[in-house]
Amino acid sequence: MPFVRISLRKGKSPDYLMALADNIQRALVETFDVPENDRFQAIHQHDENELIFDRSYLAGPRSDDFVYISITIGRPRTGEMKAALYRRLADLLAQSPGLRPEDVMVVISTSAPEDWSFGNGIAQMTDPDWRLRVAGGRQ
Repeated sequence: MPFVRISLRKGKSPDYLMALADNIQRALVETFDVPENDRFQAIHQHDENELIFDRSYLAGPRSDDFVYISITIGRPRTGEMKAALYRRLADLLAQSPGLRPEDVMVVISTSAPEDWSFGNGIAQMTDPDWRLRVAGGRQ
């Protein structure tokens, strides 16, 4: 049940944005045990002066194509799973939409089950019967 926020500078085509979003979801499915239809993403496009980043801090050099990916997850993942996600994201995003690995920054945050409501004014994951209603028991 990750929620993904994708931040980048304005000016990319709809096809570029879809390739970016699709490959982020693909990496999550392949490395984080996320069901394919568990997809919640928001793309934030910024003017040049609204997305501020150091071009060389701990990686780089970064270009104007820099993308910041913030992933909020419920169930914690192992360090190995996180490392696999970082590698897979860099590989897939290099293939399409053509991002350089130096331009991909990822931050993962973990939250508690009561921090999520998927609608109807309830916290579904705190409902004792929720796991019985979810296909395959995945969350």
